[in-house]
Amino acid sequence: MPTAPTRRQRRETLNLRIRPEERGLIDQAARAVGKNRTDFVLEAARKAAEAALLDQVLFTVDATTFSKFQAMLDAPAQSNNLLRKTLRTPGPWERA
Repeated sequence: MPTAPTRRQRRETLNLRIRPEERGLIDQAARAVGKNRTDFVLEAARKAAEAALLDQVLFTVDATTFSKFQAMLDAPAQSNNLLRKTLRTPGPWERA
């Protein structure tokens, strides 16, 4: 069943001044992952922007909840057999 044509969203220009060696590195990396320079840089910048904003998230809780949270942090670590097994299992790069 044919779908209605979609309108392309207008894109704006972002100009950057960049050293030739940085541009070459970006171009090489973009080619390595099969992307053009614009898509590669835009994806990297978007990920960095999201990470920066997520780092700014603030959680507020009441005093009782915060006290419980602090008590959990201060409590001695509990034995965790699954974590122990995971840490003892060689990574795929360690297997021959």
